[in-house]
Amino acid sequence: MFSVIVTTVLLVLLDHLTKFLATTYLAPIGSVTLIPGIMDLRYVLNDGVAFGMFAGGDARVILLVVTGVVLVCFAAYLLIKRPSKYMERISLILILSGGLGNFIDRLLNGAVVDFFATTFIDFPVFNVADCFVTVGVVLLIFSVFREEAKAKKTISVSETTPDQNDQA
Repeated sequence: MFSVIVTTVLLVLLDHLTKFLATTYLAPIGSVTLIPGIMDLRYVLNDGVAFGMFAGGDARVILLVVTGVVLVCFAAYLLIKRPSKYMERISLILILSGGLGNFIDRLLNGAVVDFFATTFIDFPVFNVADCFVTVGVVLLIFSVFREEAKAKKTISVSETTPDQNDQA
């Protein structure tokens, strides 16, 4: 449990460090090329959720309440259930950390600082917390499919194994 809390705090601090750096150094200049033709660093304040959806002042309170409830559920699941599968635990920590990082931004500043801008495709500007959530969701999906495959394999092996009573 201690490692879950420490890891989550460290990831949220990393997210906020990058947002602080973007606000301090990138906001005054607006944009700079990071990898030509692939990625720019572009300072954007996003008062909506993913991809700028639900932007605007009216949705802010609803976003905060819904996000807060979801984060509490994730934290409770991690701390009470204590998933034993490493991949599941890591994925949930990443999702919780990313969600918490953006929640804190939205709560304190009314908007989330985004700064990674892809230039090879038209894609919304994002931040480190968004990366945590995305990677966490992908890992969680992978973990669920892997566990499902293991369960099916166990069932098929038990169906093909003769019962010991049949051997007598």
